[in-house]
Amino acid sequence: MDNKYLSPIAHLQHQQLLLRMEYEYEKEEFKRQTETMGIARKIKRGLCWYPAIPGRSYYNSLNQLAIEITHTEDTDIEHNFEFGRPVCFFRKGYDEKITYFNSIGTVSYADEARMVVIMPGAGAILEIQSEDRLGVQLYFDETSYRTMFEALSDVLRAKDSRLAELRDIMLGTLKPGFRELYPVRFPWLNSTQETAVNKVLCSRDVSVVHGPPGTGKTTTLVEAIYETLHREPQVLVCAQSNTAVDWISEKLVDRGVNVLRIGNPTRVNDKMLSFTYERRFENHPSYTELWGIRKAIREMGRKRRSSYEECESARNRMSRLRDRATQLEIQINADLFDSAHVIASTLVSSNHRILSGHRFGTLFIDEAAQALEAACWIAIRKADRIVLAGDHCQLPATIKCNEAARGGLEHTLMERIVTTKPSVVSLLKIQYRMNEAIMNFPSQWFYNGQLEAAPEIRFRGILDWDTPITWVDTSEMEFKEEFIGETYGRINREEADLLLKELGIYIQRIGGNRILEERIDFGIISPYKAQVQYLRNKIKTSSSLRPYRSLLTVNTVDGFQGQERDVIFISLVRANDNGQIGFLNDLRRMNVAITRARMKLVILGEANTMMQHTFYRKLLEYIQKHIP
Repeated sequence: MDNKYLSPIAHLQHQQLLLRMEYEYEKEEFKRQTETMGIARKIKRGLCWYPAIPGRSYYNSLNQLAIEITHTEDTDIEHNFEFGRPVCFFRKGYDEKITYFNSIGTVSYADEARMVVIMPGAGAILEIQSEDRLGVQLYFDETSYRTMFEALSDVLRAKDSRLAELRDIMLGTLKPGFRELYPVRFPWLNSTQETAVNKVLCSRDVSVVHGPPGTGKTTTLVEAIYETLHREPQVLVCAQSNTAVDWISEKLVDRGVNVLRIGNPTRVNDKMLSFTYERRFENHPSYTELWGIRKAIREMGRKRRSSYEECESARNRMSRLRDRATQLEIQINADLFDSAHVIASTLVSSNHRILSGHRFGTLFIDEAAQALEAACWIAIRKADRIVLAGDHCQLPATIKCNEAARGGLEHTLMERIVTTKPSVVSLLKIQYRMNEAIMNFPSQWFYNGQLEAAPEIRFRGILDWDTPITWVDTSEMEFKEEFIGETYGRINREEADLLLKELGIYIQRIGGNRILEERIDFGIISPYKAQVQYLRNKIKTSSSLRPYRSLLTVNTVDGFQGQERDVIFISLVRANDNGQIGFLNDLRRMNVAITRARMKLVILGEANTMMQHTFYRKLLEYIQKHIP
């Protein structure tokens, strides 16, 4: 039976089963990688730093014991270390044998070459600091899974409560409610954005803002949050990833909203750090006193008293100091939370101990179409009303177990609500990014032809008499893909070389000076990591492309989510005799790739391979038929 016809309880039990499959698969995969995958491959996959250099250790403002870790090799490889992720440390013996330390740390923040890790105790730090052949790698994230399982159990058990009601509205047949409100006018928004904000304000239970590429979903969401804050003192804003939380938080701060960010941002700069919980905590007027008390407690703990009387008086003083420290922490937390309009966190971090007992009138979940349903329920437990924003026709949630994905784990809560509760959905229809010729095909295929290009960008282009979209067919060139292992998948070196040649020709057509003066930017996208790495290395060693390097970005489709460039080149890679296209079958990825381009899109691929799939055949026909 189709999952959307299951009762809410049966649906959630099915989600538990699928999540258990994903959990077991990922745990087994981590174990296999730890035992069999070499350090070099882990480094290339962004899972490991080696050698890692331990730096200073200290107590941070939240009284957590932290250590700085740096690395100087392979700093251009994108790593997956970010706030909240667990890590383990290892030593590499002179005989190449790997020995893991017992203690597990948690990343506080990380940039390209430095991270701060919260450690469980001083012994764990001493062990690391004494090691000269140290490495650090991501550990299996047990906590996130445990939190998701807890959330699903809570929703299943809910009875005669707001959570039970929301469950039966979002997953069952209970109808969502709306309140009558006089429409608010927003002259700076377009008509579909204005309608979406008003629908959010009128909804009693759940609302969905469906934002296709370039339609101003973030602008609309910020306006909806801002307007909601005229009616409610505080809201919770979440997203699946730290990057997405950073993005919406920054936009809210720019709008003058007081944001309290739980967790550290992925881009560590003063603007972003200024609204984090940790920075706000240490800037509080009472923090100096608290810091002094904590220091005194630590020093007393290190001392050993000889006589009973000294121990007794020390214990009494320690007790008084601890009571005062607790009092100050409660006061600082109360001040921080009371003054914040928006509490912002990832879905998993909404379970953080400092949010314990907090309840919110409205929860906003951005990029909801990329979040596992179980993760959404973590935050939904804390709210009376839910607003989901995203686009289920773009990148899906990341799922590693194919069986769980096929069973329905890849179908998100937002997707389900869009299908079963169309009355709560607002589709944003006017896009401000793409030339109309680039927009039309994804609009027809994914959005029932409902997207419109805003008049000011409809015919935008870089060159007169240019074609906005081109397919460079490599069928006659006998290029072949190669499989180079599970780490990176496939590569097509000849196609990559041709792409860089075509890029060079297009740069010459525009003119180098004009590119540098107008800051015309280029994105090069491939679904395969091996192709991305190959292209990056080629660009790095190319003297002709050196002047434009700051304007060139090479990344996978996932890496380009939420971004846009003036010019986009896409390397499809696949070229074989039997029409195998692998995960290019996930058309949502292709939707993301195509819709990154503002003015010019160039696709390189072997038409003979790609045309065996309807989508790519129709795309090629569209380019040949509609583009002069």
